[in-house]
Amino acid sequence: MLYIFDMGGVVTTTAVIVPCMCELLQISQQQFSDFCKNKDGSDLVSQLSDGVITAKQFWNIFSERSGKKVTVDWWHYLFHPVLNEGTVRIIKTLKQKGFRVVCGTNTIEGHYANHMERGDYLYFDQMYASFMMGVSKPDPEFWNIILSAEQVSAEDAVFIDDRKENCEAAAKLGIRAIQFLDWKQVASDLGLPELVNE
Repeated sequence: MLYIFDMGGVVTTTAVIVPCMCELLQISQQQFSDFCKNKDGSDLVSQLSDGVITAKQFWNIFSERSGKKVTVDWWHYLFHPVLNEGTVRIIKTLKQKGFRVVCGTNTIEGHYANHMERGDYLYFDQMYASFMMGVSKPDPEFWNIILSAEQVSAEDAVFIDDRKENCEAAAKLGIRAIQFLDWKQVASDLGLPELVNE
């Protein structure tokens, strides 16, 4: 059995940094959103998540559109998530039982670097990051890449994510999907009573 864990909102807290960036740049969140929109309907943040553009390219385009010269990757430096120790215990327990546990996350270059610095990915056997894969959840290709790389069928995979739409997309492929509400609920759903009753 393969266990696929999301990172933000599951293994670490989801760090919301756009409001902080807007404060630093002295713009509103609506302005930030407008500067990120492309004429073709896509947006810079999604392109960053899919690895279509780099952080440097993001800030170059953003600077040009906003008229504010940004040379610092604020996506990286303002990102301070907190580790969920309960989820880490689940991951360690699954690995002790001999299961392969990987991370499948929508992330951008700056956040990935931050998690690397903190050692957040060291709990996993393998790391699957959207910006390296060229696709983000809930696109089915995200899971297809992981299943192919791991040489596992959908029926032999379990996916844990805090977002309902991602769980629904994974379930449509035949993957057992568990929506993360808190670590004790996930431990219970995975049949790990020894953690729930600690």
